[in-house]
Amino acid sequence: MRRYTLHIVLFILTVASTLIVGGPAYSFTIILILLGHEMGHYLMSRRHQIRATLPFFLPLPLPPFGTLGAVIRMESSISSRKALFDTGVAGPFTSFILSIPAIVIGLKLSKVIPISHIQEGAIRLADPLLFYFLQRLVMGGVKEGYEILIHPIGYAGWVGLFVTALNLLPVGQLDGGHIAYALFGRRSRAIFLITIAVMAFITIFYNPGWLLLVILFIIFGFRHPSPLDDQTPLDGKRKFLGGLAFLAFILSFTPAPFPEYVEEIKQALGWF
Repeated sequence: MRRYTLHIVLFILTVASTLIVGGPAYSFTIILILLGHEMGHYLMSRRHQIRATLPFFLPLPLPPFGTLGAVIRMESSISSRKALFDTGVAGPFTSFILSIPAIVIGLKLSKVIPISHIQEGAIRLADPLLFYFLQRLVMGGVKEGYEILIHPIGYAGWVGLFVTALNLLPVGQLDGGHIAYALFGRRSRAIFLITIAVMAFITIFYNPGWLLLVILFIIFGFRHPSPLDDQTPLDGKRKFLGGLAFLAFILSFTPAPFPEYVEEIKQALGWF
């Protein structure tokens, strides 16, 4: 039991921090999405006989998320590209799938209100493509002068897409980096470089809120350990799933998730 103490304490603290930030509905939903993501990794690791820890949740009792997500730690080598791919793709596929019903349910519970009724300090969200499509499907168009007041469950689904997109960035040891390496082997370094260059471009010319992430990518984003069998390529089914992972990234990513903060960050950093 002692070996699980830290996992339990961090989980309880993350439940508390997400309750503080978003209330019970948000807390339950985002914890479910994050838990699904990490258990996807964990269960696939077990399937491929890779030793891995249970999830470590990361509490942060501050807006906008109330958490820094969750991680698991691999404690043994990965045997093959197949095992690397399966372990990497299982997490984001799970969080992507769980985010969809959360968004649909949340939108059904959301309200359309006049812009003049929006409280000062309310966070405005940029819609990833999938969120936009689901919003049009569930709520139709919104009249000019009105905005959607998103329900906490829908917001948790939005955060789920945000987490999925970040993890699917094909860089280093992110899930997307695992997928890219499994697909392309050592040639994936070129993909890492292109991704970092694109994120740097977005940071410099559009949204400096990514600055810290880009710095971390430059320091750590080119490294990826090889699996024990680095020669056997993936089968066609997994290559197809790799394409679906790229599609999930496109549907989930937005370059400025909190658009109202972009100008504030530029002013604070003295950005041009």
